[in-house]
Amino acid sequence: MPSLNSDILRLVFTKNSTGFVLVSSVIFLVDAIATFLIINKVPYTEIDWSTYMQQVECYTKKNIRNYSEIGGDTGPVVYPAGHLLAYNVLHSLTNNGKDIRTAQYIFMGLYLLNLLAVFRLYYKSNKIAPFVLVFLSFTGYRIHSIFVLRLFNDPVAMLLFYIAANFFISQQWLIGCVLYSLAVTIKMNILLFAPAVFFILLLNVGIWRTAFYLACCAAVQIYVGLPFLMHDPASYIRRSFDLGRVFLFEWTVNWRFLPEEVFLSSRLHLALLSCHIVVLLVFGYYLWFRSHGGLRASLIELSYGIRTRTGVGGITFARSLHYQFYSWYYHQLPFLSFWSRGNHRMRSNLSPYRGYQ
Repeated sequence: MPSLNSDILRLVFTKNSTGFVLVSSVIFLVDAIATFLIINKVPYTEIDWSTYMQQVECYTKKNIRNYSEIGGDTGPVVYPAGHLLAYNVLHSLTNNGKDIRTAQYIFMGLYLLNLLAVFRLYYKSNKIAPFVLVFLSFTGYRIHSIFVLRLFNDPVAMLLFYIAANFFISQQWLIGCVLYSLAVTIKMNILLFAPAVFFILLLNVGIWRTAFYLACCAAVQIYVGLPFLMHDPASYIRRSFDLGRVFLFEWTVNWRFLPEEVFLSSRLHLALLSCHIVVLLVFGYYLWFRSHGGLRASLIELSYGIRTRTGVGGITFARSLHYQFYSWYYHQLPFLSFWSRGNHRMRSNLSPYRGYQ
């Protein structure tokens, strides 16, 4: 019995592939049941779903191609065209958006796919003990709410991002870049991870192939937005990629302690942008590069940490954050919390960077 207990503890609390697969399988099954119960026991809350459906109908039924004229009850469309295409599919699958329960089950599927994608990232890193996975599922009622009780577009974008990240760690750079760019077409917050994507590409494939992959990302943006770019490119770009856009003060989460006039001021916007750039530079030089043998070695060693830290750094200094931004970083927090820098030399045999070892 003592031997059995020690074996169980080893499987759960040490870094090992067998324990990871077992624990993740149990957590996935329990989480699937819990998500199903949440859908059936907790009332759905209407926030943006009906507006998304109205925006889709402006595009499909009213045949509007001027992006500034597409909107709904809670305001105009402020996302790139991938948002409309994704919710057009949901519109078709849910009886023109009226079958909310079906939409919730679809988002349950998206949630579980998202969980699998994150599990694989943790598994491939070979840096996280299986018990950490508990924090990905059983500490986040709000993340379930964002997926299946609110039906926001943030989970759709983040799912594509995590799938793209899986292709990146498998060295499938082109597919990863296409999926990453598709995620950006749904919601611009995915650009918070752009510095990490750029440097990881640069160090793995070189400057010319990086330029090619970035061109592919741009081509995806143009292709998805083409119906609107051909009609009125200025209104499409202004609506979809408005870096200066400010949400109403009443919806802010992390800056609610400020007076409203300060929150809305352009000075705050510039100050936060400057702080974000400074933090990226400081992290890049002192935390990532200098302490791990230089730029090349650190990016090879620490690509998982860089990808998560750049996203969290961007979120910290973003002004227009509200309820659903929780989905942008929730699944990354356990990795950042439990990843041991002292073990940064331990690599998985399946590491995509083993060619540099």
